[in-house]
Amino acid sequence: MKVILAGYNIDYETIMDLEDLCEDLEELTPETIAAAYARISRSPKAVHELRAAARGEVDKARQSNRNIVFEMGHSSIAEHAVFNVDVLGVSRLLVEDIEKFRLCSYTEKSQRYVLFKDDFVIPAEIKKAGLEAPFAEIIRHQNEYYHACYERLRPYVFAKHPELAADPANRSLLEGWAKEDARYAIALATETQLGMTLNARNLELMLRRLAAHPLAEARDFSDALFKSTKSVAPSLVRYTEATDYDRLTRQDLREMVSALKPLPPMQLTGNDLSRHSGLDPKSRQSLKNMTSVPVFAGATSSEDEFPAVTLVHATPDADLWVLAGLIHSSSDRSLTDCFILAGQMDEQQRQDMMRAALRHIRAYDPVLREFEHVELLFELTVSASCFAQLKRHRMATLTVQAYDPALGVTVPPAIREIGMEESFLDIMTRTNEIYGQMRKAAFAAAPYILTNAHRRRVAMKVNARELYHMARLRADRHAQWDIRELTEKMLVAARSVMPLTLLLATGKDGFDALYRQTYE
Repeated sequence: MKVILAGYNIDYETIMDLEDLCEDLEELTPETIAAAYARISRSPKAVHELRAAARGEVDKARQSNRNIVFEMGHSSIAEHAVFNVDVLGVSRLLVEDIEKFRLCSYTEKSQRYVLFKDDFVIPAEIKKAGLEAPFAEIIRHQNEYYHACYERLRPYVFAKHPELAADPANRSLLEGWAKEDARYAIALATETQLGMTLNARNLELMLRRLAAHPLAEARDFSDALFKSTKSVAPSLVRYTEATDYDRLTRQDLREMVSALKPLPPMQLTGNDLSRHSGLDPKSRQSLKNMTSVPVFAGATSSEDEFPAVTLVHATPDADLWVLAGLIHSSSDRSLTDCFILAGQMDEQQRQDMMRAALRHIRAYDPVLREFEHVELLFELTVSASCFAQLKRHRMATLTVQAYDPALGVTVPPAIREIGMEESFLDIMTRTNEIYGQMRKAAFAAAPYILTNAHRRRVAMKVNARELYHMARLRADRHAQWDIRELTEKMLVAARSVMPLTLLLATGKDGFDALYRQTYE
């Protein structure tokens, strides 16, 4: 056996410093590794020899990449070229579109830990519509409230947790709790920054998709990203222009949906919904209630009309399918036979097999892949602050509606407790008034003015294995309260349809106690 380090990413300025030492920097391109790996399948040479040859013949390596990636269609070769990109001065709203690309990696400036200043993006659409003055004015009001709220929340948080405040090491933690609640008042136009790592295949996809985006900021970002990377790996990034598929598909769907005849509020009945075998009675009633949405009249924090979590569908007989998967991978039986066998087990046998599958797991271990055979589809109503964390679960399937003031706003409990809820809702009402003006004049850019407290509906399909991961991270006491409450509600709904499968689904802090309870 031989394992050779083929390369690793280093800072771009370091590469530029090498100009004085190297006559020709052309070979310092990730294209050579991609070309060498592409040749593995058809060459008798050792892979490190292929890399040496590619470095010595960069032009030939680039031509090989073009043939293999674009002519032959083996796009995975482009995944061997990796980029690290600094992204600065972008809005929180744009970041949501950047981070839709699930196979890239992101680390974002956190509004939970950093006290933001008053920097914000003024969209080109807002300037063109002549709404720059009211846009900037309401954001200044939001930011003034944000800083005033933080100054009130900080001593409140320290006083509420005297045992933690006694240790100076916990200062940043407690200040972070104050910041994370104050941030609910600031706009999605707030400037932020992130570090991004992506391969050439996903770089090309991001360039093309954002070039077709309705927001000017997204199109400008696509252009800037292309200019910063185009000279590094030209043989691996070709199709960067907006296509009709990217530009028109969503628009066509919206037009078709808007032409549909609305359903009468009671046409969707409990009996109709019962056909969804994964839908429990409480969720059926919640979904029935949600078929009629009231017209927004003012800022409200009520969640009564819009439940945070609705389990819409789940794999029927989910526990049996997970057990069938465990039997299948541990035997020579067909999957159909395994399912029949799982169905013939008594309850004790099923529990014993599931316990065996989880017996040696620890809080940091993922559950077995057989847990991916069963899925749950949720509709979630979440704040922008909550969604900022939810979207990081890239192995789930997330589709979203636009932020909608009609769904109300999420008010952090701490803001109520320090007596600032009324002024918070006043800011939200004024924000919504400007939002209404912006929708008429610059529809696509209107969400910039909305805040981290505003809500949107999210459809989230997640398999049981990913739900375990989400539980470990988000149901833990260290998680931010908003997404922690959401995750706990998701787990309650999920356990109603797959109790055995989710036997040990909990936060990291609760894992040891649940494990002892299960196995003792």
